[in-house]
Amino acid sequence: MDFSNFLLMGQEIGLIVVFLLLFSYDIIGSEQSKNRWFHLIACIEFAILTIWGFVSPLPAGEAFGGMFVTSDLTVLMKNILNIATLIVFLQAYSWLNKENPVRRSEFFTITLVTLLGMYLMISAGNFMMLYIGMETASLPMACLAAFNKHKEKSAEAGVKYVLISALSSGIMLFGLSFLYGALGSFYFSDLTLNVVGEPLTILGFVFFLGGLGFKLSLVPFHLWTADVYEGAPTNVTAYLSVVSKGAAAFALIFVLYKVFGGIEVVWQHILWWLSVITITLGNLFAIRQTDIKRFFAFSSISQAGYILLGIIAGNAQGMEATVYFIFVYLFSNLAAFAVISAVEHASKGNTSIAAFNGLYNNNPKLALLMTFAVFSLGGIPPFAGFFSKFLIFMAAGSVGQYLLVFIALLNTVISLFYYLLIVKAMFIKKGESDAVAHFSSDIYNRISMLICLLGIFATGILWGVFSEQYF
Repeated sequence: MDFSNFLLMGQEIGLIVVFLLLFSYDIIGSEQSKNRWFHLIACIEFAILTIWGFVSPLPAGEAFGGMFVTSDLTVLMKNILNIATLIVFLQAYSWLNKENPVRRSEFFTITLVTLLGMYLMISAGNFMMLYIGMETASLPMACLAAFNKHKEKSAEAGVKYVLISALSSGIMLFGLSFLYGALGSFYFSDLTLNVVGEPLTILGFVFFLGGLGFKLSLVPFHLWTADVYEGAPTNVTAYLSVVSKGAAAFALIFVLYKVFGGIEVVWQHILWWLSVITITLGNLFAIRQTDIKRFFAFSSISQAGYILLGIIAGNAQGMEATVYFIFVYLFSNLAAFAVISAVEHASKGNTSIAAFNGLYNNNPKLALLMTFAVFSLGGIPPFAGFFSKFLIFMAAGSVGQYLLVFIALLNTVISLFYYLLIVKAMFIKKGESDAVAHFSSDIYNRISMLICLLGIFATGILWGVFSEQYF
């Protein structure tokens, strides 16, 4: 047997090693030892894996007959997902320690399995590998959504996620059967030479996009998002909003550019309308929300529409803008969820926006961090979100999509309005019965907040280093 194929799977193997170490410790460790050290050990091991992904040169190439493909860009994308996952692990300490100490190890191991599936999605060189990766990521995600099994909304979130996930998988497989019937192969390298504007090919693409649109929360495949985000544990919601969405966006980039480049005119028109509808409906429905998790659910839907702007460009500039946008988005969105998690824990499960009334008076540092986060999400300078939106607009404008950029700019104004509703609650409204008193976050969450704060300000400067190396 030739083991050289596995040399290209350094990150996947590293992730499996972390999984096995944590799984073994869960089996042989004493309860007292696990209660004291498990979370710390898990975060340290995953931090080592994340750092190793940046500093260790990994070879590029194809494995298993072209089913698995790796390059500097795929390595970067996986590293971005690792950073987001590490931040989520740090934020989950209070929730796991107080509500689910017995099931602490389950959260880490299940999350690592979903991340492995996302790795496979990004490195797929074959539609079957992409589908296997998608299912590996999606099925355990339903377990995470229903992790608080004694809470009705969490169980409901798990059921809704698994049902919609199964439906989207069926839709995707239906589209892939059309593609195979028309082109006779599942390999990207074979398909890119044969894809033309035949009706069967276009129909297969539409069904494929519908299946992947579920994970991106694109309208009209978004209906599960708000209910699952509200019902799932807050840290799982953060993971869904950033890591799952980022992996789906990265996979979509590769498939569109590698496979469907021959029908670019077709999918650009489809993505144009999806982008406009997704951004607009996400923003309009966000204004109506009174629950902070549902609020950020619709915010994440609108952000998915902005991601499509870079993908529509169909060139290296668009790919760079999309990757950078997701990189900035992870710090901004996870900073907001760090505050949400802290406030929810202090208020004993209250996730209403009213819980943030007068937050600045009692917890000014948290209020400032949330303000920085929503300003970055809204695209206000000098935060990194401004530069990410600027690059995404420039990418769409470079291929003549001026009307789309104009509509996106108008929606940015709308998004600033509803993001300012959070700022208004924290700084202007007076806290009443729903407000939380002064409290201190745990050390893990504070570390995650510091990482996010640095990311919100530093990613605008550091991206030049990455763009020179990867693009």
